[in-house]
Amino acid sequence: MLSLDLLGGLSAQTFLRDYWQKKPLLIRQAIPGFTGLLTPDELLVLAGQNDCTARLVRQQGDGWQLRHGPFRRSAFPALKSRQPWTVLVQELNHHLRSAEDLLQRFSFIPHARLDDLMVSLATAGGGVGPHFDSYDVFLLQGMGERHWQISTQTDLTLIDELPLKILRHFTPEQEWVLSPGDMLYLPPHCAHNGVAVGLCMTYSIGFRAPSAQEIATQFLIYLQDRLQLNGVYADPDLNLQEHPAQIGKPMLEKVAGMINQIHWDKHDIAEFTGCYLTEPKAHVFFSPPETMPSHARFCRQVRKAGVRLAPQSLMLCYDKRFFLNGEPVDLTGEYESLIQLADTRQLAGAGLSPACLDWLYTCHEAGFVLIVEALRKSG
Repeated sequence: MLSLDLLGGLSAQTFLRDYWQKKPLLIRQAIPGFTGLLTPDELLVLAGQNDCTARLVRQQGDGWQLRHGPFRRSAFPALKSRQPWTVLVQELNHHLRSAEDLLQRFSFIPHARLDDLMVSLATAGGGVGPHFDSYDVFLLQGMGERHWQISTQTDLTLIDELPLKILRHFTPEQEWVLSPGDMLYLPPHCAHNGVAVGLCMTYSIGFRAPSAQEIATQFLIYLQDRLQLNGVYADPDLNLQEHPAQIGKPMLEKVAGMINQIHWDKHDIAEFTGCYLTEPKAHVFFSPPETMPSHARFCRQVRKAGVRLAPQSLMLCYDKRFFLNGEPVDLTGEYESLIQLADTRQLAGAGLSPACLDWLYTCHEAGFVLIVEALRKSG
């Protein structure tokens, strides 16, 4: 079993068996020399962009203030402010190539479970209070140090009427100070509280955990868009009722019969799951190329440099069926190319078939894939 330095020498199999969704794990120097992916000033600039999801948390005595971005630079207090504050930016992997590369180091967890990379900048004493998450998270320390307290307590009652989900009672059981390169894994519902020792930045690798209600609701919506039931309600055998306002049993039986026409199988579940898990979030948009190359030029560029999935793109597969950004991929006989693109988010151009190049051209036109050469030119 191959060990991973990222997991302190544990094999991926051992981590999944003994820790994943079971108990916390502290890993000193998970990434030696790691100090972060951007500076505080760069993060504050990013938090001001319209396509960035950012939050600003300020502590005011025993109270908390939460604001949503985008923010002007003047919205942030001084980095040496006596009043602690924290800014959090979601989906850093949509904005930085280095953030995409960092997430690839966590590929021992299926891509279908990955949510995003969030980064938080906190001034001395800053944090978001003791809380818990309903999903797994790796907390990787970048610049500075953060003091973490964790608890496996079962009392997860929250304080009412706060803009943040903060635990009413928090009893720490373990605590550490994490330095650059250190990482803490926390399973779902593990209570934790992180406080910046000084100015610091922490990178949170989060994993999605949709509720049963959400999955069922989205599946019904999926079915609704694909249902084609025959017939209309009819009652040629209608009998006179004593109460015209009453819904009679014969009507209920007819309605039940119509509903019972709805069926699904494992294929429907697989198709739904692939579309659902790759569907971009509502606030995510794609940027088609400003100047679309001709098909011939595109093919030459791709054969020379290859392509990468756009940072916002999500690609998964079931068996030999692939899904990209909420839609099935209608391209047969290209498994090796497609699985490489889905697994590594990049694809070498040499040897690609004309059919695959045609499909990639359509994806490039929609902003779903990028030419690697174009990425290099844009930095």
